[in-house]
Amino acid sequence: MKNVFVLDHPLIQHKISLLRDKNTQTKEFRELVLEISMLMGYEVTRNMPLKEVEIETPVGVAKTNIISGKKLGIVPVLRAGLGMVDGMLKLLPMAKVGHIGLYRDPETLGPVEYYCKLPDDVSEREIVVVDPMLATGGSASAAIKYIKDKGVSSIKLMCLIASKDGIDRINKDHPDVIIYCAAVDDKLNDHGYIIPGLGDAGDRLFGTK
Repeated sequence: MKNVFVLDHPLIQHKISLLRDKNTQTKEFRELVLEISMLMGYEVTRNMPLKEVEIETPVGVAKTNIISGKKLGIVPVLRAGLGMVDGMLKLLPMAKVGHIGLYRDPETLGPVEYYCKLPDDVSEREIVVVDPMLATGGSASAAIKYIKDKGVSSIKLMCLIASKDGIDRINKDHPDVIIYCAAVDDKLNDHGYIIPGLGDAGDRLFGTK
């Protein structure tokens, strides 16, 4: 698989196992998604550029580093992607947040856009698209295209569980986009859900069916 980082940190893997459990209730599920997103965000931002500055400490002057370069933006794919935003914002409170609303047509399984709101300066930012499940890859691919059409040149995709089909779709449509995930599952069912996956992430986040 090209351009894929599977984050195998023990804490992430443990929490993904709890997410998969059908007995995990909404409150705990929501908390786990936040925690995993924050842990994954640590790796997603590993290559952010630094610049050296001088800081006056209580006892002297220190040469140290701060983040430089492009500012970050977070774009959740509605609605399930909302569950991953707070975890990222705990690490990067300065980041701006856009939203892309897509739903999957039940007949074609293709994405249909119903909402898109991005920061005015989105073209100047590095964007992390967040969506818990990368299943067929259609919605993520469409979201990435919308963002590229706004002039964004640096995009990463962060999801909790990916399918091999979804990874192949992103590699084909957007070979410049790096995918970060916590697990890769082999199969999709006839409805486009990842097997074994964790079910419908949006329903489990928000207590709907």
